[in-house]
Amino acid sequence: MSRAPVSRWAIAVAGMLSLAAAMGIGRFAFTPLLPMMLSDGVIDLPSASWLASANYLGYVVGALLCTFQPWIWKHLRFLPAVAASSWVRAGLVATTLLTLGMALQLPAIWPLLRFAAGVASALVFVYTSGWCLAQLARLGVPALGGIMYAGPGAGIALSGLLASAMVALQWTAATGWLIFGVLAAVLTASVWRVFRERGAGQGGSAASAAPSTPVSSQAPAGRQQMLLLALAYGLAGFGYIITATFLPVIAREAMPGSVWIDFFWPIFGLGVVSGALLATRIPATGDFRYLLAGAYTVQALGIAASVASPNLAGFAIGSLLLGIPFTAITFFAMQEVRRLRPAAAASYMGLLTAMYGIGQIAGPPLVAALLRHSRSLGEGFTLSLEIAAAALLAGALMYLWMASAYPVLKAVRRR
Repeated sequence: MSRAPVSRWAIAVAGMLSLAAAMGIGRFAFTPLLPMMLSDGVIDLPSASWLASANYLGYVVGALLCTFQPWIWKHLRFLPAVAASSWVRAGLVATTLLTLGMALQLPAIWPLLRFAAGVASALVFVYTSGWCLAQLARLGVPALGGIMYAGPGAGIALSGLLASAMVALQWTAATGWLIFGVLAAVLTASVWRVFRERGAGQGGSAASAAPSTPVSSQAPAGRQQMLLLALAYGLAGFGYIITATFLPVIAREAMPGSVWIDFFWPIFGLGVVSGALLATRIPATGDFRYLLAGAYTVQALGIAASVASPNLAGFAIGSLLLGIPFTAITFFAMQEVRRLRPAAAASYMGLLTAMYGIGQIAGPPLVAALLRHSRSLGEGFTLSLEIAAAALLAGALMYLWMASAYPVLKAVRRR
């Protein structure tokens, strides 16, 4: 029996809620809960750095699974094929269970839970991105994908505000993990019916629908161009993660006792939402690499604001500037992948996601090392932020060079 078609808005909103659960909660709920865990005495800063890295390592592993998924199914024919929408559902269920698991007072298994949560979030991110972008391209509205990428920001803002309320009520971090797990379950239930395969011609992967984004009239991009794109995207993961992971802790160190400390993370989330929605207003024409270079520069300026003015205004402006380009970068990069590799977009989205995760893995251990060798927490955090800003500027320069060396000679629209 045929199923009724799902509207473009239902697809975009389902993608947004899916990413809100997997990314905003499954990955980033750790950031606003970290000060609570430190206050509860269940973890210290060096341990927190490695716990964050376990999550990022899982993210890389999950992204690599997505990258090599076609090869796995080609060579292991006894495995049944799994639709993209089924991967999304499975990842969301896993995210819910793993978030709830962090409420257990069993620190020995926390690294394993955070690692598995990273795997699940990568699967949800890649397959939600591929499935929703393909569906929206088929419907002729690829720009609505920007709404989907507002999801992580919405999850970040909501988790930050909830954590602030929990701190005011003097609740424990374990209670926070339990509440976020229940919220992830609610979001999973709300999108469950949307993520299903829709029969022939409607596709479930990033490559199943012909892209309506501009594509070069040249042959598919060579390995060097894809490698440079992946490396530049990886710098974004490294550049933002130090601030994104330790922002509440950095703010507490610089502004002890301030009533505004817990609002910087929600401001970051609201910036993410705003940037994603603004991205929907940008026509899917021209060269996305210029947009990526500009977005990296804005994030670098946000980090610089926090370093130059470690006060209320500096952290607020820095949080906003760091957040606005956050998922807009992802949206532009995934559209660039679809332009360069339209026939294998899902695999290359996985590759870029893996590189992003590798960049994230490097960030927290760097902070831990700098803190050990610094005279104070403030000195260690300042140097870490300066390195992060430099990495983002390097990424921006790479995009500008790529746009010059590999110009989009002609843009055509496939239908």
